[in-house]
Amino acid sequence: MTKLTHLDDAGNAAMVDISAKNATMREAIAEGRITMSAEALAAIRDGAVKKGDVLATARIAGIMAAKKTSELIPLCHPLALSKVAVDFEFEAAGIRVTALARLTGQTGVEMEALTAASIALLTIYDMAKAIDKAMVISDVRLLSKSGGKSGDWRAE
Repeated sequence: MTKLTHLDDAGNAAMVDISAKNATMREAIAEGRITMSAEALAAIRDGAVKKGDVLATARIAGIMAAKKTSELIPLCHPLALSKVAVDFEFEAAGIRVTALARLTGQTGVEMEALTAASIALLTIYDMAKAIDKAMVISDVRLLSKSGGKSGDWRAE
């Protein structure tokens, strides 16, 4: 069995010591979806949601969330991110969110990309829930990561 990196020799939770690791360019891309009623989707697309511009707000929320990942997930390192991007694609029954996180550093940015995508999705829900409380957030996953000791990885 592979040793879990966030446990010490006694099995206690521990932050990984990255001080001896080389700084390399690292990037991660995550995605997720939110499905909703045709009415909610049209309102978002047409800019007719009473709370304001849903996608602009969700983009800012995702970027802010990536920057605060270490405050939300206990054993994540605080990182000096060099880029965070959150993008949206309208689909037949909802919206696909893609989030990218990048830095040159000693640890990966998978959690930052996943956090950005998740919070962007939650923000869409929050802003459109008056129209459709039955929206479903799903399929949040890592699409790819590059850099670091473990190298590149892509979802199948």
